[in-house]
Amino acid sequence: MSNPVSYTELANAASQNDQTVRLSIAIPFYNDDPGDLVRALNPLIGADKSVEILLFDDASSQTHLNALTGRTLRALTAPARLLTATENVGRSHGRNILAREARGEWILYLDADMAPTDDVFLSTYLEAMQSSGLDAIFGGYLTQTQQADRRLALHAALASASDHCDAAAREKIGATAFCSSNLLVRRELMLDVPFDTSFVGWGWEDIDWAVAASRRHKLGHIDNPALHDGLQPVETLLDKFRAGATNYGRLLAKHPDLRGLPGAKAARAIGRLPFYRTLRPLWAGLARNDRAPMRLRTLGLKLWRASWTAEVI
Repeated sequence: MSNPVSYTELANAASQNDQTVRLSIAIPFYNDDPGDLVRALNPLIGADKSVEILLFDDASSQTHLNALTGRTLRALTAPARLLTATENVGRSHGRNILAREARGEWILYLDADMAPTDDVFLSTYLEAMQSSGLDAIFGGYLTQTQQADRRLALHAALASASDHCDAAAREKIGATAFCSSNLLVRRELMLDVPFDTSFVGWGWEDIDWAVAASRRHKLGHIDNPALHDGLQPVETLLDKFRAGATNYGRLLAKHPDLRGLPGAKAARAIGRLPFYRTLRPLWAGLARNDRAPMRLRTLGLKLWRASWTAEVI
């Protein structure tokens, strides 16, 4: 059980009603401005007071952001609340707090740098809540890869290859194709299977959650993507992939049946190579080289990731 976390709550005028809430749109953020997202959601919610927006500021170091978000919240016509943590608790813990505080029967998790892709984004989920027969639904991602500048080109290529899967392709993959954002889930499921807070930092807590949840609940995929503006430069990717190896090792330790995943196989193969650690600068250099073919840059980044994963599996 995680240690208790202290946080405050700010509610706008529209949230002061006794109408039953069907859906809580849960948006955790840390140093990201959720203003564009909530302003985009506000007209989609319209006069439907059974849909609320619930934000969680994970003790952002940019303190002005909290005040700005509070002003944005007060101007919304949709019911909205802002929870502000007194200390940073991380991705898993923050999402669990949102689940406990949500008033809706369902929760839609969105990242602060996301946006609805069309005017029926929300109504599609409201319909799925009624008709899908599922307990959790992942709608997928779209990323603006066409407009990425050179610093973000490698991440754009990765996103196009791995994130832009339609529902049929994700259904074949199953629970390991789930992500923790653009995720629609019954609140009772989240209380039954919360995110594991031993996953700290970046990565893999969503896969761990989905695999655990799929053992007792019905999960599925639909085509209702959210636009994701999370492209990052190569140095950030290298750092994240290195740090994420610890969480990947934790994932495989908890779920040995996942040892057949491509990333795990690649890491075991790399780990059998003599002196593989000495090759890391070469692989990182290849990923950084914006003159190299994109396939080679992507391969360099994957080999870098596999070499760090080899340390923990």
